[in-house]
Amino acid sequence: MKYEMYPISYFIFHISYFICMLEIIDLRGLTTPPVGGWNIARPVFDNTILQQKVKSILEDVRQNGDAAIATYTSQFDHVSLTNIAVSQEEIDESGRLLTNELKQAIQTAANNISVFHEKQITKIEVIETMPGVQCWRKSVGIEKVGLYIPGGTAPLFSTILMLGIPAQLAGCKEIVLCSPPNKKGKLHPAILYAASVAGITKVYKVGGVQAIGALAYGTETIPKTYKVFGPGNQYVTCAKQLIQQEGIAIDMPAGPSEVCVLADETANAAFVAADLLSQAEHGVDSQVVLVTCEEEVIKEVVTELTRQVALLSRSDIALKALENSKAIIVKNVELAINLVNEYAAEHLIISCQYASEIGEKIINAGSIFLGNYSPESVGDYASGTNHTLPTNGFAKAYSGVSVDSFVKKITFQHLTKKGLANIGNTVIEMATAEGLDAHANAVKVRLC
Repeated sequence: MKYEMYPISYFIFHISYFICMLEIIDLRGLTTPPVGGWNIARPVFDNTILQQKVKSILEDVRQNGDAAIATYTSQFDHVSLTNIAVSQEEIDESGRLLTNELKQAIQTAANNISVFHEKQITKIEVIETMPGVQCWRKSVGIEKVGLYIPGGTAPLFSTILMLGIPAQLAGCKEIVLCSPPNKKGKLHPAILYAASVAGITKVYKVGGVQAIGALAYGTETIPKTYKVFGPGNQYVTCAKQLIQQEGIAIDMPAGPSEVCVLADETANAAFVAADLLSQAEHGVDSQVVLVTCEEEVIKEVVTELTRQVALLSRSDIALKALENSKAIIVKNVELAINLVNEYAAEHLIISCQYASEIGEKIINAGSIFLGNYSPESVGDYASGTNHTLPTNGFAKAYSGVSVDSFVKKITFQHLTKKGLANIGNTVIEMATAEGLDAHANAVKVRLC
């Protein structure tokens, strides 16, 4: 976040804590939103060289298929595979390699995700816009979809449930999953088990840019798909953006993961710090933001961050992410809401006494978590809502993944002879005014 546009007098203090590296910005000098809006920016990285590398890999996969896949799997994943397709035996074995507790957790999450997403399926409703003129819309599953599941610093098997279950509910006929193998040429058993629970049988040991290329163009082994879903690092994100420019659909614009916490004096500092760190540990380019009207809240949260980060197995990643993160003090809750709406966070946690009332005033966010007992990690795994959400401010215009993400909505109309007579003159008049005589004639010949 950058605030170069404001006079230095607006910043009462600007401190970097050596231990947690959380930058604190005091904007209590502002009584109204700045003219022209808040000057908000995410961390920016020069991706010119990145794009060149990604383009080269994509083109190689397009031209050379499985041979290119083998080359990059050896180069980046340090393993040589004779068969990139996961066998049914490997899928069956995955269940025996997991604890019963983890399998039960995956089943519970899958059930909740199914229950929530099933309600997104709507029945066809035929609308008679005028006598004899019927119109309706039908949802049709995208025939072939590709799912990318990262497996580098963490095997994100939960994302399989978030993508695979709505894809099944939408009626997609072919669901193809790619995930990078480990140095033994295997996928994490939780990835395979989650794929089994989600009903996905076409699973391939391919990661990175080469996986996105395979899903976009197809290879001798991996089927071409029509829309590509899933998170990934900056290389994967860049690859998805490039294939989109070629007309291949992707789920949404994506960037580093982020969370914003709006907290008042009723917030529990330990809870807030835990929520900030749960997002910071995703990756070094993640961003966490704390917004409050209370200076004491920030002091308490900073103390908790310092204590809790030392206990994390991924503390080095979390500390690096905190370097791009902010704690912001504003004068009142109205300004806080205004700032939060402008930031348009992927995840917004409202740790306030009147969380529900504040939540009603939020118009830009990927997913909202109300109250002190709604941690963001619950939405990441098991509450039922989808965790594949717009980042980088795209929540101003994009929604998270849902059943709708996996369908096309086709409109239908059916007119009786009487219906065409009722609407015919309207169409003739409009077509004639636009100089499209053939359009008008398509109605006239039927009315003779």
